[in-house]
Amino acid sequence: MDITPYVESLRQDLLTAAEAGGAETRAAAERLVPGLEPAVRLALMDALSQAAAEITSELPAGSVEVRLRGREPELVVDVPEAPAAAPLPPEDEDDGETLARITVRIPESVKARAEELAARSGRSLNSWIVGALRAATRERVIDIDLSGTSPRQRGRRMTGWV
Repeated sequence: MDITPYVESLRQDLLTAAEAGGAETRAAAERLVPGLEPAVRLALMDALSQAAAEITSELPAGSVEVRLRGREPELVVDVPEAPAAAPLPPEDEDDGETLARITVRIPESVKARAEELAARSGRSLNSWIVGALRAATRERVIDIDLSGTSPRQRGRRMTGWV
């Protein structure tokens, strides 16, 4: 990342501000500005390092680092590869059911992620989606006795599917 334009912009701003004080102030500013460049670069590095640390703390995995290459900082993003998705149950196309066609509108990013997961499992996108829908709609019945939850629930049960 080239920070020279930012350092140069600050230098110009300081010289412009010094002109308001007259020729003597401008001359003093011109003598001081060259010595400020290393301090400005260091301050920008500190700000970038703090930003990288904050971003890293918000990431679920991975990190962002600031490295110095010559006089210029370089942002390095390290994101570990996502673990393989849990395998979906195999598609049972020969189960005798009539097939239905639907159109689904999903964000492009979701489609891209689904294509990636389908490819990792060695299946077509359609096959992967059918497997995901089957897994999500598999009936899982629950039966909970609510008697112990409160005196008002004595003798009551809750039954349904998750």
